[in-house]
Amino acid sequence: MIEFLAKLLISAALLLVVANAVPGVQIDSWSSAIVGALVLGVVNAIIRPLLVFFTLPLTIVTLGLFLLVINALMLQLVGALAPGIHVAGFGPALWGSLLLTLLNLGVGALLGSR
Repeated sequence: MIEFLAKLLISAALLLVVANAVPGVQIDSWSSAIVGALVLGVVNAIIRPLLVFFTLPLTIVTLGLFLLVINALMLQLVGALAPGIHVAGFGPALWGSLLLTLLNLGVGALLGSR
């Protein structure tokens, strides 16, 4: 339970970093960031695998670059579902998802994710 809460708080903090770094991505408060992190986790666990499966041929043709589009769509979906999170369009969602991915990789490398 402690590990889950720690990951949730780290994800919320990274969402706030993305909101401060990418114009067009706005998060109103810490509580909105925590809800957004929860929604992002659910979206990435349920909807993202389905999209990856159905777009597999396109992903193969683009050598995996289409996954960036899927990640951006997931961030836009979080902006639509989570109160207090606003994503202005596909461009900010793309840059925000790219930055969020890089930040998650960095935190995972620092903390030694399992």
